[in-house]
Amino acid sequence: MFRFVIWLARRLGTSGQPGSWAASRPANLAAYTVQDSPTELVTVRLPDGRLVEGEPAEPRPPDGGQRRHPTLILTPSAGGPPPRRHWYSWIPRWLRWTTAIAVVVAVFHRAVAWAVLAALSATLHLFGANVHLPHVDFGWPWSSSSSSTTLVGPLVLQKIEGIDKPALGTTTFDFMFTHSVSHSMGILPCWYSATFSAVGHASATVNLNPGAAWWKPSTGHYVLRVLSKPAGTTPGKVAITMALPLPQLPQSVHDVSIDNTLSKPVSSDHSWTYPGLACGVLIKPQFSQSVLYAQAQSEAFTQATTVPSVTQPLIAAAEKEATTIIGGNFITPTLNALNYKVSQFTIRWVPPGSTSAANG
Repeated sequence: MFRFVIWLARRLGTSGQPGSWAASRPANLAAYTVQDSPTELVTVRLPDGRLVEGEPAEPRPPDGGQRRHPTLILTPSAGGPPPRRHWYSWIPRWLRWTTAIAVVVAVFHRAVAWAVLAALSATLHLFGANVHLPHVDFGWPWSSSSSSTTLVGPLVLQKIEGIDKPALGTTTFDFMFTHSVSHSMGILPCWYSATFSAVGHASATVNLNPGAAWWKPSTGHYVLRVLSKPAGTTPGKVAITMALPLPQLPQSVHDVSIDNTLSKPVSSDHSWTYPGLACGVLIKPQFSQSVLYAQAQSEAFTQATTVPSVTQPLIAAAEKEATTIIGGNFITPTLNALNYKVSQFTIRWVPPGSTSAANG
């Protein structure tokens, strides 16, 4: 009983002092839990990790057993001291994220490009848009390819697929044709004919945009090999092999034209009865220009589709024009912008229905 009185007086005397539990409890400690402890002290865990021990909460039982009293484990409230700051905390969060994303893109650019194009293709397909995007193979930085590890090939192919006009190869050729008129009078033969020298113009067409299926990798119609990469001011080198449909010769008489200023008659012939009184009155050799032009155009179409001396130069002109358009206007500027130059450029001409350049 004497010990209990002393303990009670001490508690009453220290309850208003700053060192007491109520007064010394930190203001930022809001929640705590109570646990049974076999010790004789009240243990308080502060936010900084220190343990504060107090007086026993109750006297020892009269049977001499071990007294039990609550141990208060306090936890800091939301308004507690700020957490320990790391060395990188002075860097803004947006700058840290931007730097991390830039490093990932730089290292895994092939995988990122593949993922972006796949997501974009799926989105366009969802909205019903039929847009052909460049093909990029998935790859990790440590998996190299002997052809190219950059997007040079797909970018050049995308430029080629943007061509919306065919190539026209034109040639000029001379030919002769004869126009005759015949009106017999009974037993009297009456006829008149004239031979003309004409100049024709014809064009062969090369389809520079045969469709997305034509450029699939499995066809082999487009192969770009990076021979060397740019090094400082020295541009890289590439070799390109392409296959295009064979030039198409004129398909109708409207695909050829006649130069009237260079066409003229060279000779004429008539029956022995012309220009007698009978046949001369019946036959008038003043041929209509429209009739002569239509006949000359028909003859020029035959020349431009069957005569080798005309078809061969016509096809060669179409192939040259196609090579100039693709190489000079699309491939070379695109590669120069990427610091590459073309060291080899080859076009193979294959039938339109072919699926492999090897058939050419």
